[in-house]
Order: sequence, then structure tokens, then C-alpha cells
Amino acid sequence: MKVTVTNAPDHKRYEARADGELAGLAEYLVTDDVVTFTHTEVLDGFEGKGVASTLVRHALDDVRRQGRAVVAVCPFVSDYIHRHPEYADLLYRSRTGTIHD
Repeated sequence: MKVTVTNAPDHKRYEARADGELAGLAEYLVTDDVVTFTHTEVLDGFEGKGVASTLVRHALDDVRRQGRAVVAVCPFVSDYIHRHPEYADLLYRSRTGTIHD
């Protein structure tokens, strides 16, 4: 199964497609400097196949390319970042130095 991830800014989400079929999504809100991930969902029939991890990895890589920070309101995105410390630098830090995830 080939999974591709694209940003769908009109829908405020990243979409994962498995062999062309919508398999999952990661919804977000965006401001000038921050992308807040609010919800990640894998559609029926695609659970347990790595779709969510592939989706979030690609979304975080895209946010990094944009030079933005991340607030991970979505528990899956937050857990993913904690399990993959190479993305910890993306977490938004307020002026007081507090990390928001």
C-alpha cells in the first residue's frame, strides 16, 4: 500500500491517501508562525497500517519547511512528537520559554 500525503489548505488539513483513496487526515489551524494540530483521524479500513504515523511525519516535515512552530492539541500528534524527539524543536515556545504541546 502506497501512502501519499498532501496539504489541503482550503480544508485546513493534511490528507493521507492510500493507493489514491482518502485514508486519513490531520486537521489544523494556522497563524503567521504557528500550526496548531487539532485532530488526526484514520478512516475505517486503514487503521493499524501506519497511515497516521506517515501522515503526521509528512505534516511535521512540511511545517518545518515552512519555518513555523507546532502546537499539538491533538493527542496523536503530541504523542508522535514525544516518541520522535527529532521533531521536538518544532514545538512552540512562548516568550517565557514555556513549551506548548
